[in-house]
Amino acid sequence: MLKNKNIILGVCGGIAVYKSVELLRLLTKAGASVHVIMTRAAQEFVTPLTFQTLSSNPVHTDLFNLIAEREIGHISLADRADLFIIAPATANVIGKIAAGIADDMLTTTVMATKAPVLISPAMNVNMFTNPIYQESEQKLRRLGYLFEAPVSGSLACGWEGEGKLASPETIFESSVAALTAKDLSGKTVLITAGPTREEIDPVRYISNHSSGKMGYALARAARRRGAQVTLVSGPTALAKPDGVRVVNITSAAEMQSEVMTRAAECDIIIKAAAVADYRPLARNSTKIKKKTDSITLELVKNPDILAGLGAMSGDGSPRPFLIGFAAETDSLAINAQKKLNEKHLDMIVANDVSQTDAGFNVETNRALLFFKDGSSRECGLMTKDELAGIILDNAASRLKPC
Repeated sequence: MLKNKNIILGVCGGIAVYKSVELLRLLTKAGASVHVIMTRAAQEFVTPLTFQTLSSNPVHTDLFNLIAEREIGHISLADRADLFIIAPATANVIGKIAAGIADDMLTTTVMATKAPVLISPAMNVNMFTNPIYQESEQKLRRLGYLFEAPVSGSLACGWEGEGKLASPETIFESSVAALTAKDLSGKTVLITAGPTREEIDPVRYISNHSSGKMGYALARAARRRGAQVTLVSGPTALAKPDGVRVVNITSAAEMQSEVMTRAAECDIIIKAAAVADYRPLARNSTKIKKKTDSITLELVKNPDILAGLGAMSGDGSPRPFLIGFAAETDSLAINAQKKLNEKHLDMIVANDVSQTDAGFNVETNRALLFFKDGSSRECGLMTKDELAGIILDNAASRLKPC
């Protein structure tokens, strides 16, 4: 996601510096080349050697370093940056940037860069709510600086409240979003993900192997591209994507209700969930006891949510751009194209879930994309995040301009 991107990571003094070490690891793992600038106070908490070891780049601490200044160090760093992150950012540094003060390596480099700047504050709750600090933050926001708001919780100083540095994962997600083109800005996207569960009795249910990873990857990617995203999710073990509204459901009937209620407001709907095709005719109110060698369970069809969405244009009114998924074990292309036509989809993503490196419960996927106009595209083995990007590329290119 961040391959070949040059990121400057500014680190200010505070107990939250340890989180910057984890953020650095996430950035480098994603392919970025990270150059760390530490203030003098930051070095009281973590040594530069830690950041240098993890980044494989020299750590910048001194504005008047004779070796670094061969290139005028702060200008060289500022020019090469694709993104500038300050985490943790203290009230002192934020106030200096807002006032135009450039008196150390960090503030002079920020002043010289034309890259987007993402600031993640961390401080005592009383400092954070101080009107002087708030005025500095609002000024920087008006000037186009990006902020990752601190969270509320127990602070190192013993106070409770806002001021706790956002998690490294949250800052990382905002970093990726800052470098992503906003071609879905102003669009409303609804995505379904995960399995559904159809209860047999209070302790048993019918479900499938879907982990929800593909749907969650799509939600993250759409949010990064500027869309307002709602994720209707069946039961999963996945963390909620930052900036995404998540609606948790259990059964197919619950998913149908949530999706159809919101459908008319959407520009794009992506049905990535693995919805159970059948449910028990009757749910037993008490646990079924193991008394006989076999039992018979009568099943009935669940509502076809995708077909219902595809029928929305039957009255001639506008409908969302509709993307379905086809999880198959044989005749992949034939079954996918049939589903595309029968359910009146604009696009379908077909994958063979019998393969060990694609489909359910793995980090990778390979897919065939089919479109209403008869065109198609083959996507080889790739991560689900990469496939999500390709799916949204095709959706965005086929949407009418706002």
